[in-house]
Amino acid sequence: MALKALDIYKLLPKKNCKECGDPTCLTFAMKLAGGKTDVDLCPYMDDAAKAVLSATTRPPIRLVKLGIGERSFAVGEEFVLYRHEKTFYHPPGIMFKIADTSTPEEILAVTVRVRDESFTRVGTELRFNGIAIENTSGSPEHFARAIETIEKTADLPLVLMASDPLALSAALTFCGTYRPLIHAATPENYKEFCAIAKQHGCPLVIKGKSVIELAQLSKDCTTEGVQDLIMDLSPESFQEFIVRSTTIRQLAITREAPDLGYPVFLDASVMEMQDAAITLGISKYASVIISTPLPSATAQAALTLRQNIYTDPQKPIQMNPGLYRVGNPGKNAPVLMTVNFSLTFFTLQGYLESTRLPCFMLIVDTEGLSVLTAVAAGKLSEVLVRDSIKKFDVENEVSHRKLIIPGYASPLSGRIEEATGWKVMVGPRDAAEIGEFLHEEWKQ
Repeated sequence: MALKALDIYKLLPKKNCKECGDPTCLTFAMKLAGGKTDVDLCPYMDDAAKAVLSATTRPPIRLVKLGIGERSFAVGEEFVLYRHEKTFYHPPGIMFKIADTSTPEEILAVTVRVRDESFTRVGTELRFNGIAIENTSGSPEHFARAIETIEKTADLPLVLMASDPLALSAALTFCGTYRPLIHAATPENYKEFCAIAKQHGCPLVIKGKSVIELAQLSKDCTTEGVQDLIMDLSPESFQEFIVRSTTIRQLAITREAPDLGYPVFLDASVMEMQDAAITLGISKYASVIISTPLPSATAQAALTLRQNIYTDPQKPIQMNPGLYRVGNPGKNAPVLMTVNFSLTFFTLQGYLESTRLPCFMLIVDTEGLSVLTAVAAGKLSEVLVRDSIKKFDVENEVSHRKLIIPGYASPLSGRIEEATGWKVMVGPRDAAEIGEFLHEEWKQ
């Protein structure tokens, strides 16, 4: 079980030396309890205490990195069973699966799609993570050629799916230095697969038929010197996946079974109703999800679901405060002030664009709160508006001194006028009515 901060504090030297970067040993203990620092930062801790704390304060699920460079991604290092308890940190990588029997043109098309396709939602660019290539031909040469086609086109994280060590070795001559994920070691072949993974420094998928078998297999692989593991639960049904993934997550985060403290792999392409399997994997702890290439609408739905679940519920998606242009506004263009909650920003921006009236959007920093919440919490104030006008040099962008504020901010209108010297116009509460409001009220 994880130690609480006071339990950890009892094991510390209590020197308050600050050499760890924290002002007191108690602060350091609190960070250790939350998994936000490392025991090695304390220079005076004795070996016995360090051994205890290393086992209880490290992330309960190991962080594993796939690929290198700009498109690399990390999975694992999660601390909770339910998102609302804290948050989920590392979104699952969703990777398209192709066979090495596909034509070079087909492989190229999927590679280019994963490399280039993305769509933007509430200010965040969403895209798929990489490609899983399966050695369905049984030929090391076919497998190697398929990998070569991908590597010539894009630097993407890869999953190499093969049962033949010779095929893996052939493929790794092209991508072995790029940390592909090797799939999969079993109780029968783990020594050969561990040797290959260790030689190339690659993370390794272990595949077992039960939670007990996976625990033993992870222990065997770490003994062989491979630390970066991902577990394939091999479920035969949705229910089996839910039971196994939830059991593993519970045992990992409570540290009752450290040998299960690794991310989870799900090949949705081999399950009935692939789309439902992807949804289940995103929702229930899968860290690497494999699927056949998805139609555009399904792809966007999967990426949107992943974004929703892996957005910190305690930290709303925020826009950077600043002065934004809609169209090509001139000196007489209206200035509309609103908050930096992303949903508010993009909703208002969409309606403003539909009016075809060039204008400015002054986005003030309310720490991601909506207008109504920010007003109630005191995060939106006349001082904030005044300082934002000065900070973003709004006065030099327009020739007038009129500011349109959201309807829900109307209680602040008089105070904003006094603080800024600008005339305040109270806009509608519903952004859908902004077009009509500007048409009737904005005269410059």
